[in-house]
Amino acid sequence: MRADKYVSSQRTDLSRSDVKKLIRAGKITVNGKPVRSADENIPDEAEVCVDGVRIIYREHIYLMLNKPQGCVCSTREGASPTVLELVPPELRRKGLFPAGRLDKDTEGFVLITDDGALAHDMLSPVRHVPKTYFVRLEKPYEEKYAELFADGITIDGDEKCLPAECSPDPAEPLACTLILHEGKFHQVKRMFEAVGNKVIFLKRIRIGDLDLDPNLPLGGCLEIMHKDVEKLLYR
Repeated sequence: MRADKYVSSQRTDLSRSDVKKLIRAGKITVNGKPVRSADENIPDEAEVCVDGVRIIYREHIYLMLNKPQGCVCSTREGASPTVLELVPPELRRKGLFPAGRLDKDTEGFVLITDDGALAHDMLSPVRHVPKTYFVRLEKPYEEKYAELFADGITIDGDEKCLPAECSPDPAEPLACTLILHEGKFHQVKRMFEAVGNKVIFLKRIRIGDLDLDPNLPLGGCLEIMHKDVEKLLYR
């Protein structure tokens, strides 16, 4: 890959013209030697540095974001901040998007990536990749919810849900964990409304078999290592 393309694809804060200026200044090196021209080929497994800081090439990037309330899952700027605005500069690159959505008032795990194929697999209704939520309710959890949801509850009179797993939180009588295998509009809220309760707090805590990092603060973002990426597709 050309040096200017290699660097600009990994550092979205640098345009190709910026990269060319750095090359002329001798600030981009390959295996310790300055790059001489923008079209110089970068060998596989080479050590590439920009101003002394190494770039690790990745074909795709996978980010775990702990979405706060008030932030929208969108690539377009609007009145509310978007999840992409929370990605730190060192992790930004061209083509990033949120894989799936959480409501504006819902917190928790959002995957941000530039890998369209993986996002398609993760969101495909055929795969039924589970998403796990922590739910706090207006009224105490009732044991009947587990059976009703496991049977596939009907919401709004005619919309049938896939079977879901629901279990009480032993520490909170108003809380429970819910595992969905689909993503209907406002589904969690509508399911609990169908059984006479109301969701007052909602947080996604797992996608597939990958848990939201408990040490990741609201608004925080970290890179998912490749050994963990396959956990996103667990079902």
